[in-house]
Amino acid sequence: MTQLPVSFDDVQTAQHALKGVVHRTPVLENGEVNDLLGGRLLLKAENFQRTGAFKLRGAYYRLLNLTPKQRACGVVSYSSGNHALGLARAAQMLGTSAILVMPSDASTAKMRATQKLGAQIVTFERDTQQSRDVVARTQAETSRIEVPPSAHPQVLAGAGTAALELLEDASALDTVVVPCGGGGLTAASAIVMASGAPSTKVFAAEPELFDDTKRSLVAGKPVPNPVGQRTICDAIMTPIPNDVTFPINLELLAGAVTASDQDIRAAMRFAFEHFKIVCEPGAVAGLAAILNGQIAIKDKVVATVITGGNIDAARFCALIGDKA
Repeated sequence: MTQLPVSFDDVQTAQHALKGVVHRTPVLENGEVNDLLGGRLLLKAENFQRTGAFKLRGAYYRLLNLTPKQRACGVVSYSSGNHALGLARAAQMLGTSAILVMPSDASTAKMRATQKLGAQIVTFERDTQQSRDVVARTQAETSRIEVPPSAHPQVLAGAGTAALELLEDASALDTVVVPCGGGGLTAASAIVMASGAPSTKVFAAEPELFDDTKRSLVAGKPVPNPVGQRTICDAIMTPIPNDVTFPINLELLAGAVTASDQDIRAAMRFAFEHFKIVCEPGAVAGLAAILNGQIAIKDKVVATVITGGNIDAARFCALIGDKA
């Protein structure tokens, strides 16, 4: 195995630092669902996390490791929503300020919630501008420290604490399926399982039209998504795997699976009906891949991370309606 930028020990160190800051979210199980599927299905419910998604873990841990001088400069990042919320909350908690570069078509509810936490928002056009260019320009103008959604070892270590909790709370895991956008939680989960449960297979789960990680794993190098496509999974609409997380995923993942928007809607409805939880679309990509048969569950123990629940009531109701 090549030297990875984050180790199991790094994740354990992050877990200690985040104790009392982030919630230890539950692992949900339903006996009737298990009977239906013929195996054990476990849901790591990060939709119950502070700010409604796992992203606070990595954002806070990165900010915690900044020097007082760096923190005084403020931070900047790009996000379609959940990292924005996590970074805005972390900045608020640690007494600094945040600017979030967000696509203009990002969820209005997530934008408003991010602003309510005291962050400033700068928008960009997803199909004609690169978020990294807007972040770089903002950095140059403000001298802020960039805290990327996934492409930093400390962000990865913080995110990995969700997988570490899952490892500690569940036993004999055959498979872990992680919704994948930038690939940070996926990579961090793979690192945790590779050390703590080496027989456990870890898969990335993506929307069908944003399967850049799946195609990149086949190619052995980062392959971008075509411009102009859309999915209801707004939280994981990323353009291309990044240079920090992709090498980890290439080395450690068992593979990648996909789900259509219709599969995603059905999985949201399934989670609501059987587990009584509200999930945003991208958060159930793993569950959708289990339900659509791409991940074998019969006679196995399969876990997936429900990565967030940041969705307004009207959109949630529309997506899980009778046509789902």
